[in-house]
Amino acid sequence: MSTKIRLQRHGKKGQPFYHIVVADGRAPRDGRYIERIGTYNPLTNPAAVVLNFDRALYWVNCGAIPTDTAHSLLQREGVYLKKHLLGGIAKGAFTEAEADRRFAAWKEEKERRLSDCRTAAINAERANAKLRLEAESKVREAKAAVVEEKRRAIAEKEREEREAAEAAAAAEAAANADVAETSAESEAATETPAEA
Repeated sequence: MSTKIRLQRHGKKGQPFYHIVVADGRAPRDGRYIERIGTYNPLTNPAAVVLNFDRALYWVNCGAIPTDTAHSLLQREGVYLKKHLLGGIAKGAFTEAEADRRFAAWKEEKERRLSDCRTAAINAERANAKLRLEAESKVREAKAAVVEEKRRAIAEKEREEREAAEAAAAAEAAANADVAETSAESEAATETPAEA
């Protein structure tokens, strides 16, 4: 029986979520497994891996063969580095304290790189949001300028109509005054010969 460390797919369509399992090589992908040793979520940035480190190391030492993706995940989490360091201890190349120090240094460096990656992603998102906000404000200003131009045109048109109406009213008033004056003159002219 060949034992494999592989991924079982879970999650919705288009939103994968994986369980990292130890299973018989003859079992189906999402079928029976011996032990679940962790989870893998590729949708987060960076991808989230939760792994029972001790059990993963136990199964790797027992000879379980990981698939390519599972191998890269185990390597990323340091299982193979720990196996290598334990082999060095067994050969007497260095002490257990030295192995622990090397592993702690590697883990600290890995955490720093992950932190830098998260910070870079957050900064990129903020910069992108700032650019989108600037573009949106430019569009808003352009729309406001167009609306202001239309409002000015309407106000100018209303002012011209008002001036034209006032001029027409003044002309009509002047015409009415002239008519009244001429009618008054004609009445006065008609009355004057009667007196003479």
